[in-house]
Amino acid sequence: MSTYIKSALLGLAVGDALGVPVEFQSRDQLSQSPVTGMREFGTHHQPAGTWSDDSSLTFCLAETLLKGYDLRDLANRFVNWRYHAYWTAHGKVFDVGNATNTAIHFLSQGAPPVTAGEDDENSNGNGSLMRILPLLFYIRDFDIHDRYCHVKDVSSLTHRHVRSIVCCFIYLEIARHILKGEQPLNAYLNAITDVNKYCKEKALLDQKEQDILAPILSGNLVHKPLNDIHGTGYVVHTLEAAIWILINTRKYADAVLTAVNLGNDTDTTAAVAGGLAGMHYGWEEIPAEWLNILAGKDRIEELIANLQVKFNI
Repeated sequence: MSTYIKSALLGLAVGDALGVPVEFQSRDQLSQSPVTGMREFGTHHQPAGTWSDDSSLTFCLAETLLKGYDLRDLANRFVNWRYHAYWTAHGKVFDVGNATNTAIHFLSQGAPPVTAGEDDENSNGNGSLMRILPLLFYIRDFDIHDRYCHVKDVSSLTHRHVRSIVCCFIYLEIARHILKGEQPLNAYLNAITDVNKYCKEKALLDQKEQDILAPILSGNLVHKPLNDIHGTGYVVHTLEAAIWILINTRKYADAVLTAVNLGNDTDTTAAVAGGLAGMHYGWEEIPAEWLNILAGKDRIEELIANLQVKFNI
């Protein structure tokens, strides 16, 4: 049986856990004391191996997809996570983004899932990008229009602006090419070829959005220096970082540590980069000393096993 699902979810969760202890530290601070492995306590005072909302909401989506594609079920799981600590590492929610928090409140009040997320320009944090990866395994064989529509709906539970949606779309298109066995650079270039064509056909992006996403959609991102790659919570920065890191590092460990040491939104940058790096390198390349202390590992492994049976990849 293929291990892409296991590699994606463990790659994401381990990256998340590496970043949790130093979330909000600046790149300058981390340059003085770079993260080289799992740490304990730190920003959120959590044991080593603890993952955050990034993994929690990823696991919620994965679990929904086991039953089928049901946005209300997904919404209920998000609400259960936020208010009852469902799918948390240690029975406690210790981190949640503002847009996600607001959207889940609306979901708890019965808002339709596809309109719960805000759609204003200021609501373009990375809160839907960080959790979207399992959707790939459901939509991988759909045509590109159906893939986009599913990404739009799943993102919109918390982030409904076109910029966030297209960033999620690009991310899953790259992951889809990795799933086909393509090398990172080819996966990226082939993905943006498809995305550019689709966005043009559907007139999805106005000139402002085209300009904002140009560094990614032009293919020129790979030539940026590391100093121009940022670890903030802005969805475009997170996607840029994940793509740049995937192409410019050669091992899973180097990928996620590079992501963490960008500073700021360390857990999410490393989760998003770690999902792609995990898929590319395989879960066997994740250092055993990191995997062995990952919180709730048995529960995650059970979810993964069920997903592998469901999707046969």
